[in-house]
Amino acid sequence: MTLLEMSVLYAESADKLRGRIAQLRAAERAETDPETARRLRQRAESLRPLLRETRELAVLTAKYYDRSYHKHEKYTL
Repeated sequence: MTLLEMSVLYAESADKLRGRIAQLRAAERAETDPETARRLRQRAESLRPLLRETRELAVLTAKYYDRSYHKHEKYTL
């Protein structure tokens, strides 16, 4: 598997994460029990870092061999 192929998979995963976060936010807004709403908000917030990293990796793997792309310092050895 090439890095370009991996970037597509990362982008798809990011879309799924974004959708799940949206579902959790909608469920939180519809929830009448404050404790359940808090748990749903917590679950959504726990996915935010994963979404951010997945998007970053999608860009990094898509542009890895592009000479004009300045690589993300977080993922540089």
